[in-house]
Amino acid sequence: MTETQQLRVAVIGAGIAGLATSIALKSHPKIDLQIYERASELKEIGASIALGPNGMRTLERLGALNALDESVAFRNKSGFPMIYRHWKTDEVVSTDSHRGEVDYRHLTARFYRAHLQESLLAHVDSSHIHLSKGFQSVAFDGALKALVITFTDGSTATADILVGADGIHSAVRTFFVPDSRTSWTGWVTFRSVFPVSHLAHIPDLPDEANHFWGLDRSLFVSKLGRDLFTVVGSYQSNPEEEDAPYKDATWNSEGDVNVLREYYKEWSPLTRSIIDATPYTRIYPNTAAHGIDTWVLGNGRVTLAGDAAHAHGGAFAAGGSLALDDAWAFAASLLHVFPQDAAELPSGAELARVLRLYETTRKAHTDRVIRVVHDGNKKKLARHGTIETDEQLRARMKSREDPSWLHEHDVQSAFSAALSLEKAAVGASDPAQARL
Repeated sequence: MTETQQLRVAVIGAGIAGLATSIALKSHPKIDLQIYERASELKEIGASIALGPNGMRTLERLGALNALDESVAFRNKSGFPMIYRHWKTDEVVSTDSHRGEVDYRHLTARFYRAHLQESLLAHVDSSHIHLSKGFQSVAFDGALKALVITFTDGSTATADILVGADGIHSAVRTFFVPDSRTSWTGWVTFRSVFPVSHLAHIPDLPDEANHFWGLDRSLFVSKLGRDLFTVVGSYQSNPEEEDAPYKDATWNSEGDVNVLREYYKEWSPLTRSIIDATPYTRIYPNTAAHGIDTWVLGNGRVTLAGDAAHAHGGAFAAGGSLALDDAWAFAASLLHVFPQDAAELPSGAELARVLRLYETTRKAHTDRVIRVVHDGNKKKLARHGTIETDEQLRARMKSREDPSWLHEHDVQSAFSAALSLEKAAVGASDPAQARL
């Protein structure tokens, strides 16, 4: 370890992963963490977001108890994480269930994204967030013995370690792995969030999160915190077709609610009444990328978190929880190597050790997520243009992937396992050191 005053941690991106990383490390007196965000204001882009038990537990572990409050976190009263209903009859065909023991406060919850971001921001010193700082490049300066980060406005910053948490189209990831750019999957969502009072005239309005499945499209509806409601329509097309709908659409672009109504005009009276009362919609084309070989970048001083690390495209509504677990695992790895009572700052070799621990804790799990999602995307495309019978649809609804391995993943146990693997590796190379 080397003598300096504080370890400088730069986080690129003020989304869920970036804010959670800041929260996880803020109590360390020898860590100076700064967040650099390309947007000119902290305005969450998106609509609703779900967190599974793993994400809810991590919020609690981080001390962000305000995010667990029922005023912002909506949980199904039945305890089912998701209820799947038929597009034409509205009948419940299947449900997801928690496999392990889950306390009420950790049940799967839906949020308005802005409310979740607001809850996290309450735990971050705003003076540590720097806006209008789009990432351009990073290089290690031998004279400074530090990373020099260059932003798109021409300014620079120095740091000892960098976390790229800048989203699915991560500039940090593509700087190090240029061929990791995302591509459109053909899946398009139409999202809206509005006061539930718009639906007050609907007598049988679902009071839990429901996912209606059709042959080539689906509809998700749910209450959210603070008397809001979300409607998410989804449609699959072939991304290779030149005339595929929304082929050239951009994230969070303005949509036409009349098109949404046209897409669901043959659906049940209940779903049509909800869509007819939806005041607006915005377009979100789904993109994804393959996993990268390693998260230990920049000669052991740069890593990734959240969608930047695993651009899986948001399937299973798992992105938020994955980001939170990434943040906790990175912080746990850094605190293990560099505890609060450390007399000196970590060396370059010790920082690389931090990133290896973090990668061992998380990457195998998120690689599995990416594999499952890509397999699912292939199946969706294989069905596109085919005629599926009602019997086949019902069978597909009942035989879908059980997501409990994902939503109930134990990141603390994974970190403990990573520590054991590291100890075993040290023991294999140096038996005397292993006995210490």
